[in-house]
Amino acid sequence: MDYRVPQPVPQVILDDVRGAQKMLSGVSRVTAMEGSRHLSALTGSPVHFKCENLQRTGSFKLRGAYVRIAGLRPEQRAAGVVAASAGNHAQGVALASSLLGVRSTVFMPVGAPLPKVAATQEYGAEVRMHGQVVDETLTAAQDHADRTGAVFIHPFDHRDIIAGQGTVGLEILEQCPEVRTILVGIGGGGLAAGIAVAVKALRPDVRIVGVQAAGAAAYPPSLRAGHPVSVDHPVTMADGIKVGRPGDIPFHIIAELLDDVRTVSEDALSRALLLCLERAKLVVEPAGCSPVAALLSEPELYGGGPVVAVLSGGNVDPLLLQRILRHGMAAAGRYLSLRLRVADRPGALAGLLGVLTEVDANVLDVSHVRTDPRLGLTEVEVELHMETKGPEHCVEVARRLHGAGYTVIG
Repeated sequence: MDYRVPQPVPQVILDDVRGAQKMLSGVSRVTAMEGSRHLSALTGSPVHFKCENLQRTGSFKLRGAYVRIAGLRPEQRAAGVVAASAGNHAQGVALASSLLGVRSTVFMPVGAPLPKVAATQEYGAEVRMHGQVVDETLTAAQDHADRTGAVFIHPFDHRDIIAGQGTVGLEILEQCPEVRTILVGIGGGGLAAGIAVAVKALRPDVRIVGVQAAGAAAYPPSLRAGHPVSVDHPVTMADGIKVGRPGDIPFHIIAELLDDVRTVSEDALSRALLLCLERAKLVVEPAGCSPVAALLSEPELYGGGPVVAVLSGGNVDPLLLQRILRHGMAAAGRYLSLRLRVADRPGALAGLLGVLTEVDANVLDVSHVRTDPRLGLTEVEVELHMETKGPEHCVEVARRLHGAGYTVIG
């Protein structure tokens, strides 16, 4: 990476990560490394998934949270800890605190998915709902810390958090010693920074690439400016990396050690989630799919040696998963929505469906509109949702409808 900052790199070193690894022995799982034949064929290099979606609590966050809380002084533990999160960090702090016998309070936004709220409570935290967005929740958690003396556990901007997350990097080198490229999603930057500290100390030749959602990409402008820059109103389905400003400590490590930062679209994230589910049989949340999205978007950049994509988490709300899968199928050309007008007479709909049967399109849903003032007296608008076999099949469906005399209007 061409960007450099004048400030010294904060002192998170390999020994810190190795110490964290010893501390986490018997606490966090050494998660599996799984190969992907599809992505290997696409890139021309062996591609492996580092499955942190199978970690305890469903993400890597337990690693850093445990190391941070375990390092507290006795009087700090006695005061308890507090955190703010919409999901993964909340669960990591809750379980880590329970394992260490520390009281935890977690603030979550009012709209947080119910399964994540329930999981956080089951791991032992007291959950308080506050605010509509995470920034408001974060303020409430910090106010609580000021009032009560509880220790605020930041999700990424602390050296112990970074050291804990860096244990993922040590495991990658142990499980895939021939690795040439590591792709990892970036929100605040704790995971990417930790992996970079560990891997670059032992294997400086390994290329480390960070991945951000295009709608919440604070790192590219920050790296150009030489200091953390905020992105107003970040928007992405990948809530795990939906962070408006890089952490101060992770930023300096990433600026010094990462080789590149790429961005991916929402369509790419959807397609990546669908691929993980269908091909790898892995449930991965959108943030965890960001490295896979980068491989799908620019496969030509990752030839020349084994690639490891870090699947950072698998905590996805079932309702969101349903919407993302439909979006992913549409992005992959396997889900087609059409509107067209037909004569309002008996048998017209049956004729339309007959054409679609001939072209082997699977109709999922049909709706009629008869009251639109734009319709003629003898017309009805029909909206169809169909499952198709890919982009070429979509073109074939449209061509067959046109040949049968139908006009697609949307």
